[in-house]
Amino acid sequence: MAPTRREFLKIAGFSAVGLVIPVLPSRSLAQTGTPAAGGLSSPAAPGPLQALTAKRWAMTVEPKKCRPGCTDCITACHLEHNVPDFGNPKDDVHWIGLEKVAHVFPAEAHPRLSESITLLPVPVLCNHCENPPCVRVCPTQATFKRPDGIVMMDYHRCIGCRFCMAACPYGSRSMNYRDPRPFIRKINPAFPTRTKGVVEKCNFCEERLARGILPACVIACKDKALAFGDLEDPRSDVRLILDKGLSLRRRPELGTGPQVYYIL
Repeated sequence: MAPTRREFLKIAGFSAVGLVIPVLPSRSLAQTGTPAAGGLSSPAAPGPLQALTAKRWAMTVEPKKCRPGCTDCITACHLEHNVPDFGNPKDDVHWIGLEKVAHVFPAEAHPRLSESITLLPVPVLCNHCENPPCVRVCPTQATFKRPDGIVMMDYHRCIGCRFCMAACPYGSRSMNYRDPRPFIRKINPAFPTRTKGVVEKCNFCEERLARGILPACVIACKDKALAFGDLEDPRSDVRLILDKGLSLRRRPELGTGPQVYYIL
């Protein structure tokens, strides 16, 4: 006997309910820890704090505060980001390093400059320029600028053409001419490793900012020589420091608009 119209609708209703599948919220690669394509791994990293945001991230550096021989900022940065140590200057990969004033500020060097200044080791890193030439020349858009000013690298898109290295007037980028993984002292599973043929550089610790944590170099500096904050916020650390006196930027005459400010 055929079911009545009411019985048919009841059966259809139960069938529809049984077909409903709960949709779970999507999870990012960083949350799931799923290995990225090309052998890059980016497992979950704890982040209980609210993400740090800014209209324009910037950094201040006060080299006179640095202790002689201190490299805490370099060690912290390179451990955090799996920067390899190839053991020779030819293959050197660096996100942050130390240079003399004459190299960092050639236009400011003169014979009467105090020795306490000329011999001063100055921390140098990517300047996260307002008008980054590296972004303009990248043929694959592996280098791009975020709305908050951070100049980023997409390691998957990088084809190793090194146009960005040629365009950067600060020497802030490094090329992996060999597989870097065997030369990493201790791999940090919270940040992806790179491959041979990929360029890399400082990223202002954007992965830490997303977890509500300041850059590794800033936290590692016991002498408070480094400060980080929103350049558009008058209450931020960088603005409070910059408002106190004269600051320098590396080769501003090039029109790149570097956002790392030095107080000497």
